[in-house]
Amino acid sequence: MASNSAFSLFLIFLIITQCLSVLNAATDFDFFYFVQQWPGSYCDTKQSCCYPTTGKPAADFGIHGLWPNNNDGTYPSNCDPNNPYDQSQVSDLISRMQQNWPTLACPSGSGSTFWSHEWEKHGTCAESVFTNQHAYFKKTLDLKNQVDLLSILQGADIHPDGKSYDLVNIRNAIKSAIGYTPWIQCNVDQLGNSQLYQVYICVDGSGSNLIECPIFPGGKCGTSIEFPTF
Repeated sequence: MASNSAFSLFLIFLIITQCLSVLNAATDFDFFYFVQQWPGSYCDTKQSCCYPTTGKPAADFGIHGLWPNNNDGTYPSNCDPNNPYDQSQVSDLISRMQQNWPTLACPSGSGSTFWSHEWEKHGTCAESVFTNQHAYFKKTLDLKNQVDLLSILQGADIHPDGKSYDLVNIRNAIKSAIGYTPWIQCNVDQLGNSQLYQVYICVDGSGSNLIECPIFPGGKCGTSIEFPTF
């Protein structure tokens, strides 16, 4: 009997440990990267792109995602396999998501595969902040409204016209508008020229306020980068 009791206690300990492990994975992070991408740069590569089934997106920065991250550069991912993307939870947001969070991956899709990936890889790791999927997607969309990158850059006479602009001027224009330093990520076009691809802005761990980034991702840009048309 003592042996059975000890075994039962061991099983209970294992179950509790696993539950705590899942909980920690879903809550243990320091801040968010809010990432927007320029569609012209996504498409102007050797890989090219495919417009969503709803048609060509607007010539505007689109959301890539809202990603939990740690101050040491690591990040949690795929934290809750028991909470898959459920489009019925965000049905009232779909039109905003199609406009502001469009997919450009091939083959063409409605966006649901993209949004599912973002929720399951990143959103599930922020369940301690966002009580449901609707809250996660709505907050990300609201951040897009708060940080209108295209208007900010055009206000600084930086336009998506295929010309090259100084990286420092792009960074400073955004910092002047939002009060915090962004990270600019570049990719290369079909000719190998460096171009403005993504902009990372940091948000505190509660998802409420923009902050200075504790750490920037890797990667380099040229001192002068193209801002391609779309």
